[in-house]
This record gives sequence, structure tokens and C-alpha cells, in this order.
Amino acid sequence: MSRRSRRKKHIDHAKKPTAEQLAARTKKAVIIGSAVVLAIVAAVVILYLVSAGKKDDALASFDKKAELLREQVLSDKRSDEISGDIEEGLPDNVVFLSVCSGEERAKVFTGTGVDRKAAWLSAYNQAKSFIENENYNAIWLKADLMSEAKTYDTVEFSTELHHYRPEFFRYGIAFDKSFETAILEAELNGAKILDYENECVDESYLNTYLKKAGRSPLSSLPDSYVVFKCVGWMCDENDEVYDLISDIDDYGRRKVDTVDKEYAAELVKNASGFLIDQVKDDGSFVYGYYPRFDKNIDNYNIVRHASTLWSLVCQYRMTGNEELVPVIDRAIDYMVENAIVERNDEISYLYEEKSDEIKLGGCGVAVVALTEYMDAFGSDKYKDLAIKLGNGILTMLDQNSGEYYHVLDGEFIKKEQFRTVYYDGEATFALCRLYSLTSDEKWLDAAKSAVEHFISADYVQYKDHWVAYSMNEITKYVDDERYYTFALRNAQENLDTIYNRDTTYHTYFELLMSTFEIYDRMIERGIHVDYLDNGFDLEYFLRTIYKRADHMLCGYFYPEYAMYMANPNSILDTFMVRHDGYRVRIDDVQHNVGGYYLYYMNYDKLVDYGMLEYRDKA
Repeated sequence: MSRRSRRKKHIDHAKKPTAEQLAARTKKAVIIGSAVVLAIVAAVVILYLVSAGKKDDALASFDKKAELLREQVLSDKRSDEISGDIEEGLPDNVVFLSVCSGEERAKVFTGTGVDRKAAWLSAYNQAKSFIENENYNAIWLKADLMSEAKTYDTVEFSTELHHYRPEFFRYGIAFDKSFETAILEAELNGAKILDYENECVDESYLNTYLKKAGRSPLSSLPDSYVVFKCVGWMCDENDEVYDLISDIDDYGRRKVDTVDKEYAAELVKNASGFLIDQVKDDGSFVYGYYPRFDKNIDNYNIVRHASTLWSLVCQYRMTGNEELVPVIDRAIDYMVENAIVERNDEISYLYEEKSDEIKLGGCGVAVVALTEYMDAFGSDKYKDLAIKLGNGILTMLDQNSGEYYHVLDGEFIKKEQFRTVYYDGEATFALCRLYSLTSDEKWLDAAKSAVEHFISADYVQYKDHWVAYSMNEITKYVDDERYYTFALRNAQENLDTIYNRDTTYHTYFELLMSTFEIYDRMIERGIHVDYLDNGFDLEYFLRTIYKRADHMLCGYFYPEYAMYMANPNSILDTFMVRHDGYRVRIDDVQHNVGGYYLYYMNYDKLVDYGMLEYRDKA
């Protein structure tokens, strides 16, 4: 019998349901169907109520922050910063309101009006409509009030832009005199709208930005631009309002009354926390970002991996947070397992496979990281490895001249005599650390030969922070007047350059703080050299330390900077290099952490020596 016949036979012989059974089945189906419908309706209602609740919360939060900013914009508290130097024919009252969720680039709304209040209301109403229509949760709000404005034709603008390094033009641009298309400084630089190389506005980047922001692109660039400056205020996620600096050198970031010990500790904790978050499961780091467009930096440098380990240990020293330990161990294991090569049983190097190179500086910072780890954790876990790496450094040092050879290839054959002056200081610092670890004079003797070369070749000219680190370390064990004089000169003779540097140049801060520790040790030990009386300017030195501690905040991703990047939360509360596309890279962060960590550790002494009084005198 076929399958079809068997099925037909079965159907023919099946009992037919009674009327009562059919009615019961129908009733059951209706009940189930009704329950399903009710459940769906309830879910929709709940989702609607939750969504409406969130929308109401977002609006309430926005209104609260906006009101706090409105009070500032309409007050005269900062009238001394508003010159009123606005060219005739341009609107006198322009307000920008930026809103940001932390998840994407800020939305900016421009308001103009017959007075400041009307301009504020225009910007506010536009922003509020956006919040309502998009159900947008703005955790940060920023208000900017135009204080100066002047028209430049495109040739004049190109001449003006010529004077600025990348991302350092700190003015906004309106592309029409009615400010229909007006872009804040932070937008211009954050979206790469200015072409600093060709000294012009990049029309392609401008229109891409306008389209993504939901604004009308320009059919062509005008023959003239309105260049303007603003006074600003920032309201953060906690409804705290900050005045933003209007001076060009520190433009756009919050005013900080005093960069004190607690403030430095918070910077170190936040930035080190960022580094911790960059450690992947295999122990390598996410190397870095170009945050304007949320792009990863694909390159990897094992030397910078090694130096960054130092910052992680610094955070552990500060916090004692045991959760950091497995992360630090994982990052060290990555270095040990993937980048250490043995020449023989006594000699090892840090090896970079990508370039097939052994770099003197890499061996140096690896030793520094390992010795820092062992000191912080009271361990000798990596002692043998550190010694073998130290022996590797010795193979690259001519102890008769004190000069190093910088680069070998993967077969231990000499490749390059000189790569960067930093390697000399890194290696010498490592040798001093090995002496601290082992008390073996061979390390100290080798370090002395290098320092003699530093002095004879006048390494002061290089403004090198690693030289400062090495001098700080060696003067713990060697009381040589020449060493102290050289170390003080390394800072003093470079103070003008360091004090006036427009970029954050993080390594200068490390140089200053390492030198301060040397100076303090001299005072505590009663060591006096002639240079203290005839050359060294303590007041200028301390004033420069504070100036750098404050100015380097321009390289910190506060919300008021981060909100104009593509993915603000990913780079919030860490350090960046503005003039390289706001680059965030592990070594940049490490150097900032290094400087602020030493500042934190020495802050009380800095104050005792008069740093704040000298700051105020300036």
C-alpha cells in the first residue's frame, strides 16, 4: 500500500470530533489568541511608556543643563573676555549650542538674534527640537558666545593659516555673513576641515561633515570667510558647569584653579585606566587611535609596548588595585614570550620582528619596566631576564668612549650606529636600575662611562627626558659635582624653550620632574655645587614646572574636546597629540602619565619650595 493510500485509510477511519469538542477547541483558541494579543498590546504599551519615560528624562536633563548654560551666556561675568570687536555688517549676537551623547560626534546649533537672549533662544530651540525628534540623550552640552569676528578673503585667510601648525588654528569660520553655515574651531579641527598643508579650507571634508551633521552642503566655497572667536562654557554629565579658556594657547578647555596633587592623581588614574583597557586578551595593546574618524593605528612598536608597562605599574603603586595585577602580568608575558631573543645563555635582547631589529632603547625600557615591576611587587621574578637584557645592552656600549651602538639586525649583526638620542638615555637608565637591583658594580661602571660621554658631548642640547631619568637614577649612588651640574643644566638651559612651547610636548614635563628630584636630593643631602648660585634659577624652574603641568591639560581629552571626535567615549579622559590629528597612542599616554605621576609624588615638596607663589608672581 502506498504512503498516500495508508494516509487516506487512516483519515477514513479516524473518529470525527463532536460538536461539544469543536466548541471547546474554538473557545480555547480564542482564549489563547486573546491572551497573545493582550500580551503584545501590553508589551507595546510598556515599550512606549519606557520610551516615553526615557524621552522625558532626556528632555528634562537637556533642559536642566541648558538652563545652567543660559545663565552663564546671559550674564556679564566674563565681559572682560568679550572684546566686542565684531566687524560692521556682521551679527553682534551669535550663540552656538553643542549637544553630545558621548557615542557620536556632537551636533552643533547656531543661533543669531537682535540681542544675546534672542540668539540663545534660537540655538536652544533648534537643539531642543533635535533632542525631541531624535529621542537623543545629551550627556554633555557646550555653549559658545561669539566675542570677535572679522572677514578675510581667501588669500588673506591662506596667509593667516600659514602661521599655524596642524590643528592649532583656534578660530571658527562662517561661510556667509548671516552665519547660516558657521563652524566652530573644534568642529573645523575635529573633522579635518582645514587643510594646513595647502593653507585652505578642504571643501570635500567640509561638505562631508555638513551632510553627516544633517546640514546643507555648500555648492562652492565663497570668496571670503568670517573668522570668529568665542567664549565658552561646558556642562558635563554631572551638571557641573566649567568656564572654558578663551586665550589662544589653551583655548577651549576648562579652567582649572590649581593643578594640585589630587588633580594630578586623577589624571594619572584616568589615563592609566585607559591603558589598562587597551590590553587585549593576548597581552598586546590596542596601539592607538586617530579619533577624528575613529581609526585604529595599525602599526605596532614593541619598544613602546615595553615603556607603557611602566605606566601600568605606576597606577598600581598609586591605587594598590589588585585587579590590575593580572592585566599587567598579561602585558609583560606578551613581551617576554613574543619579543625576547637569546644570543646565548648570558645575553638577551628585545627584538622587533616586524623590522627585524634589535634596538638599544628597547632593551633599555624593557629592563626599566621589569625592574619597576619587581620593585613594586617585591618580587625577583624577572631578575635573570633583566640581567641578560642588561648584558645585551653592554654588548652595544663602548665603555672606553661611553658611546652606544644603536641597532642590530635579527642575526645580531650591526645595522645602524645611530637611530635616536633617546636610546642613550634609556639604556643608561636601565644600567642604573640594574645596579639598584643587584648592587653589581659593573652596571654602575658602565652607566658612568655613558654619563661621561653625555657631559663631554653636551647632551644638554638634546633636551632629552631619558637623560634626565638616567641622571636622576645615577645620582642616587654617585655624588659627583659634575653630574649634578650637568643634570641641572639639562633643565636650566632649556627652560625658555620648555616654558614657551605651544604644543603639550609631554616629555619636557618628565625632564623637569626628574630634574626636580635631583635638586631636592641635593638639598636633602646638603650637596652644593657652584651652578646652584651661578646659573640655576629655582624660581623660573618651579614656575616652568607649573606652567607645563597646566598647559599639558590641553592634550587631555576632556569632554569639551572629546565631543567633537567621531567616538567620544572611546578616548575620553586620556591624552592625545593635537598636532598629529589628535593622535592617541600608548606611548603618548605613557609619557603624560610619567610626568604627572612624578608631579603627584613630589607635589608637597614643590609647594614647600614655593612653586605656587612663583606661579602667582608670573
